[in-house]
Amino acid sequence: MASVMEDPTLERHFKGHKDAVTCADFNSKHKQLASGSADKTLMIWNLNPKARAFRFFGHKDVITGVQFSPAGDLVVSASQDKTVRLWTPSIKGESMVFKAHTATVRSVSFSHDGQRLVTASDDKSVKVWSVHRQRFVYSLNQHTNWVRCARFSPDGRLIASCGDDRTVRLWDTSTKQCINCFTEYGGSATFVDFNTSGTCIASSGADNTLKIWDIRTNKLLQHYQVHSAGINCFSFHPSGNYLISGSSDSTVKILDLLEGRLIYTLHGHKGPVLTVAFSRGGDFFASGGCDAQISPMVADTQTTAPAVIEVGQALYTATTAVNGHANNLPAPRIASTSLNPNEDCHSSGQGSTSGSQSGQMGGRREEGEQGMTFPLEMRSDLPMNFSSTLERIVQQLDVLTQTVSVLEERLTLTEDKLKECLFNQSQILLQVRGEEKDRRRERVEEEREGESGSPVASA
Repeated sequence: MASVMEDPTLERHFKGHKDAVTCADFNSKHKQLASGSADKTLMIWNLNPKARAFRFFGHKDVITGVQFSPAGDLVVSASQDKTVRLWTPSIKGESMVFKAHTATVRSVSFSHDGQRLVTASDDKSVKVWSVHRQRFVYSLNQHTNWVRCARFSPDGRLIASCGDDRTVRLWDTSTKQCINCFTEYGGSATFVDFNTSGTCIASSGADNTLKIWDIRTNKLLQHYQVHSAGINCFSFHPSGNYLISGSSDSTVKILDLLEGRLIYTLHGHKGPVLTVAFSRGGDFFASGGCDAQISPMVADTQTTAPAVIEVGQALYTATTAVNGHANNLPAPRIASTSLNPNEDCHSSGQGSTSGSQSGQMGGRREEGEQGMTFPLEMRSDLPMNFSSTLERIVQQLDVLTQTVSVLEERLTLTEDKLKECLFNQSQILLQVRGEEKDRRRERVEEEREGESGSPVASA
């Protein structure tokens, strides 16, 4: 895989979400895949065909981003409900809520040491959080429109962000300053990430383009326009030699970055592809999107949906669990794809025809195997009036958190203005001092000229 891309084949479908699949990520330590959806739930799938999946409730709106921690023991998710949740992926379904953004949180990502989180939001800010202290640390505030995505560099010294202001910004985490801004976009910049070595960043746009920049020289290295609609997401292969992209043109495309060309176009989604992700080892990649049915071109007719354990949110977060079976909408899918040299796949411009055949490899499920539901009411021994009191307290805390966030933004702006005023004042003082020195020098020269000229006059 590090040097040669083998033909991709459909491994299996994951069916369980009730609405569009918006984000996905592989666990680096365990054979698991996490996904978030417009149905407001987080799901964790086991790649073992016979293992159950878990559905977690807690977010109150569309989940927009999800990622496993580098150690694989935590999952973080972002949502349109303006919150970030840090989950312990167990049957208890416990999560810690992070609140500071005042609008939809579009993306969330761990630093490579797992100690920090970076989030991007429609409130035009990028925020950094401490995982250990479980609190907000600082904001980056130079975007002038919604921020779509933010990512740490592999060494944690930089943050890349992009947004609807048509810019990609590079930030220094030590000085908290924007050190570079790339503006060559014809539309919103939708996604950004570093390559595995941290020497380059790639960014995609609503103008159908994908660009790769060398951040050491600030030069554009590669420019691809292989999709016929906006690119929503992409993922680097761990080797750094390949990149997959998902687009609103309903396709997944694989690029060979060494040769600078498109090598595969994968069809199958019926609707925009919203997320793509390589596994940490590079043997698998997953894609998910808006389609509410399985494409017949890659239909898996043999594999049924895995049994799902539905986990209600822990009581201390004062969030009521929702029964996942209440809404019987058609199930979209995340197509997890293995790279198998023994299967056939058409290359660029043609759809994969091997999906139905290789999809049977996913394994059968026993008839009648059912998931288990653990709603909040079944797990709580506390009276309802106590729960309602907790909910009111949480609502008041939400208002307080929003107020603190607004004050924090205003303080940041005030601090920036004070810094600017101090800088201007220092410049004025330097200018005044320089003028005083010039005047003194002129007076000294005049006095010297007067002294040297007086004897001549007397003579």
